[in-house]
Amino acid sequence: MADNQELPEDAITGEEINATTLPGHSGEKPLADPKKRNAFTELMASPQKPKVKPTPKTSSQRLIPTIPPNAPFTGRNGLGSYMASPATYPAVIYHNEGFVAIYDGFPKSSVHVLLLPLNPEKTLLHPFEAFEDTQFLASVKAEAKKLKTLVASELRRLYGKHSVSEQARIDAMKDDPPPEVLPPGRDWEKQVLTGIHSGPSMNHLHIHVLSDDRHSSCMKHKKHYNSFATPFLIDVDDFPLDPEDIRRHPGSQGYLKSDLICWRCQQNFKANFAGLKQHLAQEFEEWKRE
Repeated sequence: MADNQELPEDAITGEEINATTLPGHSGEKPLADPKKRNAFTELMASPQKPKVKPTPKTSSQRLIPTIPPNAPFTGRNGLGSYMASPATYPAVIYHNEGFVAIYDGFPKSSVHVLLLPLNPEKTLLHPFEAFEDTQFLASVKAEAKKLKTLVASELRRLYGKHSVSEQARIDAMKDDPPPEVLPPGRDWEKQVLTGIHSGPSMNHLHIHVLSDDRHSSCMKHKKHYNSFATPFLIDVDDFPLDPEDIRRHPGSQGYLKSDLICWRCQQNFKANFAGLKQHLAQEFEEWKRE
């Protein structure tokens, strides 16, 4: 996909395609200072997670396909920058030999990150084609599950104090000594979406991992919302897709142009995006308190 102009089938805008800001800078919360560590980066570096091996700068270019000189890491090729030199960007959450995880530059939920596979034979393929390789698909599912768990932990950190379902767990943690087994609390992993767009707007293969609240200042257009609230977003666990699966043809299904329906209460706002946005803000507060 060489054209960096916004197309009717794109789920993002031309501004987003050609953005020069680092992921996260356009969202509601700035990226953490790489010299400082917040709770999320501490979580990423916790002993419970697999040991991350930094990508050697001398070999990083071997992890991605050869990009011709007339196709630099700009526009639709922008994600390639983080794959080529992951240690360079504060937007990178973690990286290992097979994947890079980054904050989405234009998050469509309160927590929204991307998983970028580094397999040079797959990274420039459409996900439908890339995921035909069952071994590769299995590796993507496994890494996406790890990232989903991390995002769920971040949701607990951010919103657990507001959640009724978390109170027994929070109270138990205050006991002295605390119980050996804590109450499970809210299942935050159920609040996390993990999938690909059936019509990707960026060239490099990427998997979205985001909270299901769809609450963000970057949610500005009907197609933004529908790309994460209709079958245009396909769960990675649904792959491999049946050859006849209608989600293989997002244009003919009209997902991005369909009515705006609240993900939580199913209220239909038709084409009233402003009304939906106001409603989503209210739903967000209710969602936090569940």
